[in-house]
Amino acid sequence: MQDKIHCTLRLAVAVCFIGHGAFGIITKPIWCNYFAIFGIGHGTAYRLMPLLGLFDVLMGIGMLVHPMRAIPIWLVIWGTLTALLRPLSGEPLAEFIERAGNFGAPLAVLMMSGGVRKNARNIFTPINAHADVDTKTFDRVSICLRVIAFLLLAGHGWLNVLEKKGLLSQYASLGFTNAGKTAMTIGLCEIIAAFAVLIRPIRTMILALFIWKMGSELFYPHFELFEWIERGGSYGVLLALWFALDSKNPGKYTGQLI
Repeated sequence: MQDKIHCTLRLAVAVCFIGHGAFGIITKPIWCNYFAIFGIGHGTAYRLMPLLGLFDVLMGIGMLVHPMRAIPIWLVIWGTLTALLRPLSGEPLAEFIERAGNFGAPLAVLMMSGGVRKNARNIFTPINAHADVDTKTFDRVSICLRVIAFLLLAGHGWLNVLEKKGLLSQYASLGFTNAGKTAMTIGLCEIIAAFAVLIRPIRTMILALFIWKMGSELFYPHFELFEWIERGGSYGVLLALWFALDSKNPGKYTGQLI
């Protein structure tokens, strides 16, 4: 079971950053807003985007073929920074919260592999996917997954309540005549589900949310495939939590947050 969780999270991290890097390579215009925070103009931003995007793709591939501890360490930092740039550029705080899977998935991988040890050289050693994880560490990883799942669901629900333009366009394209009401209904349901995951997760519910998340992210009006791929961290966190709650797992989490 621990192998399944580890492999799920590694794949999730890889997919997430390959998708994120693809946006840099194709030069997604909204990224200019994030470069502007550092005083970088549009011309320079468009020249830098492919370089940063390529680096993200390489980090994602590295998580698949040679997952050194340094990679998830960097991706936790980078994933947090890039998510923070959204509210710093004037977007709602919910945009940061909704992307918790971007930095939460590599954080969970790092926790399962022993975290950051005192020996600095350790960060360049490969992560052992088959290493035994003690019950205490397993419980901490389970808490991490629950918190991250709560954040990404609550963040997306909040964006719905705020009637984010992209989500309204998504619902309108699917044939909903009152996109605002649809967004409010979905948003409230996602927020309630987020608290349920945090307080007392049930495997059936987690599986349903995993299917919902993967399905609902398919209908972005622009960059559909890349948008779906970039949210790999969200899918991976939910699926890993589903594995962690398996009643047959000897290291099953007890359900207590503290």
